Amino acid sequence: MHLVFVYGTLRQGEANHHYLAGSQRLGMWVTPPSYALHDLGPYPGLSAGQQSIQGEVYQVDDSTLAQLDILEDVPVEYRRENIDTLYGLAWIYIYQDTSRLNSLIESGDWCQRV
Repeated sequence: MHLVFVYGTLRQGEANHHYLAGSQRLGMWVTPPSYALHDLGPYPGLSAGQQSIQGEVYQVDDSTLAQLDILEDVPVEYRRENIDTLYGLAWIYIYQDTSRLNSLIESGDWCQRV
């Protein structure tokens, strides 16, 4: 089993949440102020920065993690890194093409973007 921190379209009520249908939601969590969340139109991109990001932590199996890697186009568009959460060490997806990251979501919350 793996833990995954999701902050965009995989969150509850968002377009890709169905990928987590068989997974256990452990709860909400907010990162330390080490990231920046950007609006790329249909989905967000996360990079290093000085924002706290709001999201959810899920427990997923190997198969679900593999599906998430395909969705996130790892290792091309995103890469996976570990982040220490309230629930334990979790994977977080980091966007790699920083030249496209020019529309900061000030709140750090994809679900509250304007």
